[in-house]
Amino acid sequence: MVNKLDRLAELHNRYDVIFCDVWGVLHNGVEAWPLAGEALSAFRNQGGTVVLITNSPRRRQSVAEQLDLMEVYPDAFDAIVTSGDVTRDLISAGSKRVYYIGPERDLSLFEGLGVSNVGLDDAGIVVCTGLFDDENETAQQYVPVLRDIREKNLPFICANPDLVVERGERLIPCAGAIAALYEEMGGTTLVSGKPHKPIYDAALAAAGQLRSHVDKSRILAIGDGMPTDVKGAQDYGLDLLYVSEGIHAREYSERSVVDPLRLKEFLLRQDARPVCWMPRLR
Repeated sequence: MVNKLDRLAELHNRYDVIFCDVWGVLHNGVEAWPLAGEALSAFRNQGGTVVLITNSPRRRQSVAEQLDLMEVYPDAFDAIVTSGDVTRDLISAGSKRVYYIGPERDLSLFEGLGVSNVGLDDAGIVVCTGLFDDENETAQQYVPVLRDIREKNLPFICANPDLVVERGERLIPCAGAIAALYEEMGGTTLVSGKPHKPIYDAALAAAGQLRSHVDKSRILAIGDGMPTDVKGAQDYGLDLLYVSEGIHAREYSERSVVDPLRLKEFLLRQDARPVCWMPRLR
């Protein structure tokens, strides 16, 4: 059975760098969890380096501003790597005629790339950052337009591979849920965020700019999402601290109390091999 960790400080001597997820670990989209930020700050005070690694489709400065507004602990991190930033490389390499799916707030993703947002008939590529209205829509409602996209056989760039995220007490669908439907139709998707290698390469490069030497065996990944945080960290060869009270909590928790046996069975089903777990980072 994977051991439960009481405090992150118990691991300080084992790791030099932390790659920490944001949504689901530092906040739930509505409120920040102060103890999580304090834990990362304490790690930094002991000489550690913290890189936030997020599937947000926004650029790093926008995420930093959001964290500031949510009053996430100000000394919790050294750098931010976003799916939005690494996705810009995919957009730059593709057609300049983009059919965009997502909310207006994410349009800064295209700044400086020289692309035009066009209708589907004129598009050479599709870029999806999320649902137009993730409060009221579901990914399934996008099936008709996905059929049209598939008929044109357009590449589909997904700027946020998450299937869902927490927003308060609810689970909200993300761009990854739409991309998954397109893949089911046989369409081609292009993804750089977690669990894929480019975002981890970018996080490793960010850590390398902050430290004279980075040993992958001394990097700890922290996250709550099986198909993104967990799979990505394991595929990249990183140790993982699993935060259990995230998007999968309903699988093994009742009223925020984890059933260790159900958690063990869940981790086995998911082929998840964390070095330890915590309900919430502290």
